[in-house]
Amino acid sequence: MTREELTEAIILAKKEKSLSWEDIAAHLEMGVVWVTSACFGNNSMPEAPASKLCSLLELGDQAKTTLMEYPTKSWGRDVPQDPLVYRLYEAVGIYGTSIKEVVQEKFGDGIMSAIDFSIDIDKEENPNGDRVVIVLNGKFLPYKTW
Repeated sequence: MTREELTEAIILAKKEKSLSWEDIAAHLEMGVVWVTSACFGNNSMPEAPASKLCSLLELGDQAKTTLMEYPTKSWGRDVPQDPLVYRLYEAVGIYGTSIKEVVQEKFGDGIMSAIDFSIDIDKEENPNGDRVVIVLNGKFLPYKTW
């Protein structure tokens, strides 16, 4: 089973069972963004949650094996076409250099880890229109000299 076939099977089972990503993540006792990314093939899932997911969605052993495989982490180099994904791309394109400057001013010369990392997404109600709140939380990794 390929990652693409697995993702399609997960989405179909999710729809058939009327589950949300929040429901699935709560069942696995894991973060919703991470669980969703693993279901889309961007992270490998440890055996215990992979078993729980396959049981919940009634997927077979082949699905569990594919969930546990190490992915090649990459994405298309074209400008994203989906409007929401494009807006994130646009925000990093416009503010990325400024974010880098502020992070390095506060922490020093280094980067934010995308390995020791979490993402939280919340909804903030606002009379002028609800707000999307995205928190990226990554460990600071200083560059080393030798």
